[in-house]
Amino acid sequence: MRSIRYDWHHGGPVVTQAIIALCAAAWVLEVVLRYLSPALYVNVVGGGLYAPYLAISHPWSWLTSLFLHAQNPMHVGFNMLALWSVGPTLERLMGHWHYLALYLISGLGGAAGLSLWAWLRSDWSVSAYGASGALFGLFAALLIVYRRMGIELRSMLIWMAINFAMPLVIPNVAWQSHVGGFVVGGLLAALLVSRVPGLQHASMHTRMWVYGGAIAAVLAVIIVVCARGAV
Repeated sequence: MRSIRYDWHHGGPVVTQAIIALCAAAWVLEVVLRYLSPALYVNVVGGGLYAPYLAISHPWSWLTSLFLHAQNPMHVGFNMLALWSVGPTLERLMGHWHYLALYLISGLGGAAGLSLWAWLRSDWSVSAYGASGALFGLFAALLIVYRRMGIELRSMLIWMAINFAMPLVIPNVAWQSHVGGFVVGGLLAALLVSRVPGLQHASMHTRMWVYGGAIAAVLAVIIVVCARGAV
């Protein structure tokens, strides 16, 4: 407990570690349930994943889907490795709560991206779970921050290109969530570091409330409108 308190007050990756712990615990629970109670496993995963046509009746899935992963350990393992590679840096730069808000809003962007695809294609069979949408939002945010700080971007761009190329070699990857999370995370980060008239002198806390709240509201409307189109 003292170590956590120390890390919290000194910019340690407390939130990143908590997200990794929650995802790992959820994955272990999924594995156990699949073998001990397949019916309960189906209910837990089926109720927790994000399906655009169920977005209104299962609003909790907007959040729970970010912490569930496929049974293949590569899914959760690769996502958590990616999170650990970018999360601590952003958490230290932004602060714990602002970083968590970026993560969750990026995840919401991933859900909106999948909903828009389902609505445009009239394909309501799509669904997704995993931290990827939120992770791509973090990738985009770090890219924005690094560019503003004048840091070399080559290694970051290579890492992002590898992640974007994964749907080409791995089947059943919800790339729409990746795109949605990337766009939203990048947009939010760009607004946070921009000098928009009226808020250029506002604190990070105020800017996150204003920009993050507005973006989250727009994404919620997109998700609901798309879901109604499935009726």
